[in-house]
Amino acid sequence: MSRAETDIEASSAPLIEHLIELRTRLIWCIVGFFGAFLICFFFAKPIFNILVVPYQTATHWAGVDNRQVELIYTAPQEFFFTQVKIAAFGGFFLAFPIIASQIYKFVAPGLYKNERHAFLPFLVATPILFIMGALLVYFFFTPMVMWFFLSMQQTGADGRVAIQLLPRVSEYLSLIMTLIFAFGMVFQLPVVTSLLVRVGIVSAAGLASKRKYAIVLAFIAAAVLTPPDPMSQIGLALPTILLYEISIIAARMIEKKRAEELAESEADTEA
Repeated sequence: MSRAETDIEASSAPLIEHLIELRTRLIWCIVGFFGAFLICFFFAKPIFNILVVPYQTATHWAGVDNRQVELIYTAPQEFFFTQVKIAAFGGFFLAFPIIASQIYKFVAPGLYKNERHAFLPFLVATPILFIMGALLVYFFFTPMVMWFFLSMQQTGADGRVAIQLLPRVSEYLSLIMTLIFAFGMVFQLPVVTSLLVRVGIVSAAGLASKRKYAIVLAFIAAAVLTPPDPMSQIGLALPTILLYEISIIAARMIEKKRAEELAESEADTEA
């Protein structure tokens, strides 16, 4: 056997081991998601009733809280598939700790000890920041958006045509899921920028110098990710700009800590 063939066989064994490990981690992720999916599907109607609370809050803001809040579905299968979407969306949230732990277990053996300690806080911060964005959507942003839409209603007084909002269950779910996903992703900005600063791709000075471009991109992203109304777009763009400023502060803190560690190591070397 030639030396090249020996090297190929020696490298194929670790590759197969990594593939087996990856398969095991993927199976655990799928099992965790499927279990969470079944739980959420069983409680799909109560979950949907919880998601309707922001709409009920909006009717209160609009001064029509004395009427019963109604949503409709216009196709026989519509509400069933709405419950499937709820189960999939909620299942991912419930299964995220399992999925994140499997990702960490797969990646951790290839990291140094200090890299594992640096990676773990970001893994914890990701769901926390996503939940913060989701809570902002649930308690403030969705009621504000629905209040804006409800304000467009028209009574039938003075001979005018009565125009009343009757949302479809699937469209309302799509709206609130889109908002939760958009805000959840935007709230990951400090995590992403901090990781980029740690690996040396960006710097605090570079982020600060690109502030005006970031503001423009924030409004463009808000226009793409949110419904086509000014309330939604401004409501997403402003937190994005605020998070960008927080990212700059976090980058400066990381660079300061890195400089202190470098100075300590140089002092130990000289000693």
